[in-house]
Amino acid sequence: MTGNDIIMPILISFGLSAALGPLIIPFLRKLKVGQTVRDDGPRTHLKKTGTPTMGGILILVSVAVTTVLYAGDYPKIVPVLFLTLGFGLIGFLDDYIKVVLRRSMGLRAWQKMLLQLLVTGMFAYYLTRGTDISLAMKIPFSGGYYLDLGWLNIPFLFVVITGTANGTNFTDGLDGLVSSVTVMVATFFTVAAIGTGVPIVPITCAVTGALLGFLLFNVHPASVFMGDTGSLALGGFVAACAYMMQMPLFLLIVGFIYVIEVLSVIIQVIYYKVSGGKRIFKMAPLHHHFELCGWTETRIVAVFSIATAALCLIALLGIF
Repeated sequence: MTGNDIIMPILISFGLSAALGPLIIPFLRKLKVGQTVRDDGPRTHLKKTGTPTMGGILILVSVAVTTVLYAGDYPKIVPVLFLTLGFGLIGFLDDYIKVVLRRSMGLRAWQKMLLQLLVTGMFAYYLTRGTDISLAMKIPFSGGYYLDLGWLNIPFLFVVITGTANGTNFTDGLDGLVSSVTVMVATFFTVAAIGTGVPIVPITCAVTGALLGFLLFNVHPASVFMGDTGSLALGGFVAACAYMMQMPLFLLIVGFIYVIEVLSVIIQVIYYKVSGGKRIFKMAPLHHHFELCGWTETRIVAVFSIATAALCLIALLGIF
C-alpha cells in the first residue's frame, strides 16, 4: 500500500462530492423532494421544511466511483461497497416513496427490516463462503484475544449490522451531525486498517472524502439533507468495515453516539408505555433532548463529534 492509495481516494471522492453538489441539489429542488419536519419536534426545525433531502446520492456516487477504481487491486473493499450500496438503496426506496410519491409512510417497518435482513444475509454468505475472514471478534484491550460465539456468530452479525444501520439513521437529525460523527469513524477505520494491514483503506478513505465534500452543503444551515439514502448507507459501511477487520466489538466505542441515540429511543418508548405516558427525555433521539434543553445545533454537533474523536483515539489504543 502506497501513500497514493491513501490520499488519492480521499481527494477523488471529495472532488466528486463537492462537484456533484451544485448539480444535484438544484435538481432535487426541482423535483420538490423537500424534507417534512415533525410538528412535535423542536420549533427551530420548522424553517427546514422543504430543504431538499436524498442528498445521500452525492455520497453514494462519490464512494462507488472512487472504490471501483481500486477494486481490482483491493478485492476486499467489494463486500464493504456492497453493504454500503445495499443499505443505501433501501434508504433511497424509502425516501423516494416518501418525498417523490408523496406517501408519508415510506417503506413499512416490516418491509424495511426484511430488505435489511436480505442484504445482510447476502453479505454474511459472502463473508463466510467467499473470504477467509473469521467471524471471531477481536476483544478491545485484551492484547490480541478474540471472542468466538460459535453458531451464535451469524445471529450476532445480523443484530450488529441492522442495529448499526438504524443507529446511524437515528443520529441523522441535525445539520451535519451524522456526517461529522461518521467522518471520525471512517478515519478510525482507515488508521486501524493501515496499522493492521487489512486492505480496505481505499473505501474508508473514499467515504471520508465523500463526507467532507458533503459537509460543504450539510453544515448548519444545511442546503441539503442526506435522508435515509445516506444515513442507512453509512450504517452499512461502518458495520461492514467492522466485520472485515473482525472488530464489531469496537463499535461500542467508536460508534457510541449511534448506540446512545438508539438506546434513547428504546428507553423513551418503553418508559412511556410502562409509566402510562411519562417521558425520561424531553424528546428522542437524544440530540433532540439536548436541543430542547437549550443547546444549539452547532454545539450538539461539535460535542458529539469531539466525543467520537476522543473515543476513536481510545479505541486505537485497544487494538494492539
